[in-house]
Amino acid sequence: MKVISLCDFTGNFVRPWVDAGHEAVLVDPQHLFEREIEGVTHLPFTVEAAIPRLALLTNVAFVAAFPPCTDLAVSGARWFKSKGAADPLFQAKAVAVAEQCRTFARMFGVPYFIENPVSVLSSVWGSPDHTFDPWQFTALEPGDNYTKKTCLWTGGGFKMPPAALDPDLAAPDDRIHKAPPGPERANFRSATPMGFSRAVFQANQTDHRPEYGT
Repeated sequence: MKVISLCDFTGNFVRPWVDAGHEAVLVDPQHLFEREIEGVTHLPFTVEAAIPRLALLTNVAFVAAFPPCTDLAVSGARWFKSKGAADPLFQAKAVAVAEQCRTFARMFGVPYFIENPVSVLSSVWGSPDHTFDPWQFTALEPGDNYTKKTCLWTGGGFKMPPAALDPDLAAPDDRIHKAPPGPERANFRSATPMGFSRAVFQANQTDHRPEYGT
């Protein structure tokens, strides 16, 4: 089976799937060139550019998408006015990418989610289907003991995994909020927590066998 992950640079989300023997495709312009490494194909494309090729894939089991939140997250609302002055369509363009992700994910009829922090997508799509913080899955990854409210818009029979906390850990920290400025700040803040990734894999990998493209 294959899992597709859109707007994904780190590949954290697909690791449990690949470890279990599935194949994965990552799509993100930050990938410098196309390559395949240990079952993971990296495509250096935008979502729009990648869709014609991805649509030909068969045996797809899951689709995840992490559309860029820089122009959507309410945590950055204080910059919206200046961004709008420079480009009145800046937010519409960001929403369009998220819409491309959701439209593509629905095409396969398999479990999917579209991930974003608390953002203007709630005004466009309505309230998210699920929310979580990384610390809620520390039993699967103790290093994820931090706060970051994350929203998921889901479909295709997606199953939200139950929380799995490590009771021996101290209170979660706020490392995301305190991340220092720098070229890697955005990728650090947006990296998918491994505990959540493992939990989603466990909840969804055996319950759906797609008919599309098989």
